[in-house]
Amino acid sequence: MFRYTPTTLQKLEQVFRESGFIVRYEKGNFKAGYCVLHDKKVAVINKYFDTESRINSLIDMMSEIQIDESKLTPKSLEFLKHLQEAKVTA
Repeated sequence: MFRYTPTTLQKLEQVFRESGFIVRYEKGNFKAGYCVLHDKKVAVINKYFDTESRINSLIDMMSEIQIDESKLTPKSLEFLKHLQEAKVTA
């Protein structure tokens, strides 16, 4: 299991950055609270979301995008594997 903390959010953002995505927090009219622009590799999340909602949005987005594990640092890869294991057991 993982915790909904600012540190977890930073680790998730790092995984996205290492995969070539830009994570932005902006106001907008998103039905799910986020939007993924695949062509530009930009992930936009509602800036009014709290930490837990931001983390959940990034986790939801991970199922829609391809994370290139070969680009990840060992630390980020370990975090991603831990996150995937937590998601499976939940």
